[in-house]
Amino acid sequence: MSLETEVTALWEQYRRDDIGADTATTDHLDTLDAFLAALEAGEVRAAEKRSGEWEANEWVKRGILLNFGLRETYPRTYGDVTYHDVLPLRDTADLGERGTRNTPDGTAIRRGAYVGSDCIMMSPSFVNAGAFVGSGTLIDSCDTVGSCAQIGENVKLGANTLIGGVLEPVEDAPVIVEDGVSLGAGCRVTSGFVVGEDSIVGENTLLTPRIPVYDLVEEEVLYGELPPERRAFTRYVESSLGDHDLFEGGAYKPAVVALDVEDGTLDATRREEALRE
Repeated sequence: MSLETEVTALWEQYRRDDIGADTATTDHLDTLDAFLAALEAGEVRAAEKRSGEWEANEWVKRGILLNFGLRETYPRTYGDVTYHDVLPLRDTADLGERGTRNTPDGTAIRRGAYVGSDCIMMSPSFVNAGAFVGSGTLIDSCDTVGSCAQIGENVKLGANTLIGGVLEPVEDAPVIVEDGVSLGAGCRVTSGFVVGEDSIVGENTLLTPRIPVYDLVEEEVLYGELPPERRAFTRYVESSLGDHDLFEGGAYKPAVVALDVEDGTLDATRREEALRE
């Protein structure tokens, strides 16, 4: 029986309230452990690109939810700290073998997360269950990679960057940051937004489907995506609220402006590659 079949059958039992954390058997937990191991090995992913579009693997997201629904909370230790959770942190013994570095005092990877080869995780940073981090990616200090987020290869996440997680509903694709993207310090990417490959995003930019992207390359307004090979940054545009008497001098709302990536911007990004060597 395949892992997908086992997880799907377990989900149906859980959905019918036939099993719970207090009645889950050793066999049930063995299935969940095998599922987490497959996630950590990169053998299964919460979302994949098919025919040019990112799609959620619903059974994988259900498997992650089962790990919260069918496990008891236990006290665990991390350094000198005792914490309480249903999942332990991920065993990181394999990272060094694959050339990935994680600095001390606060690089936390939860069980069920995949981190590729030749990555760098600076402390403090956190990668949540179900996330996928491609090879050669830099996760800087104070970064969070949310549950099921899919990060490509050779991505740079600037310091204090938040990559949101989308676990429910299971049919929704999570946040996607494609290969070669560089996100400046303080960026936020949420609610299933897709950042196209080789794009460069200015610091403190918020990328979410609720904020329009004014793509000046194709001269169109987009929601929920930044096309590949764009240089993006936040600007403010007039808001209809400006017509209200309380707003003297007008009111404005955030927008994202996207331009072609310029050679000078690419050169500056390449110079930062030395940090990964």
